[in-house]
Amino acid sequence: MTDATTTPTGRWAPEYAERVRRLWDVPGDPTDPAADGVDAWAEIAAPFGPPEAGELQVVDRLIPGPHGDVPVRVYARPGSLPATAVQWMHGGAFIGGDLDMPEADAVARGLALRTGARVVSVDYRLAVDGVHHPVPGDDCDAVYAWLRGQGYARVVVGGASAGGNLAAGVARRAALAGAAPDLALLLYPVLHAALPPADAELEACVAQVPEAFRFRPEATAELNANYLGGASATADAFPGLADDLSAFPPTYLETDEFDDLRSSGAAFAAQLRDAGVDVEEVVAAGVPHGHLNAVGSPYAAASMDRMGRRIRTLDCGSTGEIR
Repeated sequence: MTDATTTPTGRWAPEYAERVRRLWDVPGDPTDPAADGVDAWAEIAAPFGPPEAGELQVVDRLIPGPHGDVPVRVYARPGSLPATAVQWMHGGAFIGGDLDMPEADAVARGLALRTGARVVSVDYRLAVDGVHHPVPGDDCDAVYAWLRGQGYARVVVGGASAGGNLAAGVARRAALAGAAPDLALLLYPVLHAALPPADAELEACVAQVPEAFRFRPEATAELNANYLGGASATADAFPGLADDLSAFPPTYLETDEFDDLRSSGAAFAAQLRDAGVDVEEVVAAGVPHGHLNAVGSPYAAASMDRMGRRIRTLDCGSTGEIR
């Protein structure tokens, strides 16, 4: 059966079309998130409906790391001790985001409810106030090492946007060390220091994107330079620069149709295929970058459904309490 949410048409999804039209009409500097009193990001990511319901046990804890403790939030069904753990990293251009944003909290809840797995959302250090690569990745590596030490039969790493970059970094480093995760979930990730060229189809799509949501080369370069802190881009910071990805784990990679970053995800999927890695590549049709941040969105729900199906193939199992 064809899934309409993964069949690109070159048209905005109906639920987004009116929001996008209003943003084209915002006067003043369209790159200013508060132009003429309009918060463009809040407009595009405003809730479509109520959050998903379901009973979960949620615990905040601190995981030791090389730069100090790393806050995490752990989600699981009450009374369960799953055999599978999912480590999840939110996005935010390496400079924003927290455990309460929908891309962290709603996604972690959604995956835990759909799969029965334990989901660990990571509040890694952001590249602000003098923090740069490799610190955010070090935090994520520390959480992965902790999860590996908890005795789970299977560990999944995943993330969105900048969090997708960090998830891919964790997966690559762990694989090279002989402790690869069982699955990587990469949602609209940025995996290259400079975005690969867009093809004609993608160019036509992003031409329909309001300027506030474009990832122009100069803006992307500025964000990545801040993340690197003056250092040169390497495969450790941007896994798409790796010469050899043959050790990378099986991967579910989803990009957004109306997103400049789609070229990075598509290029990385091609690199994985060329390296002989099992990769499932999906385009979330009709939606902008960051669509997981919209609470109550049927498109966010569909993405979580797809991720959930991949996780469930690992068999989540068993009973007990959160550790």
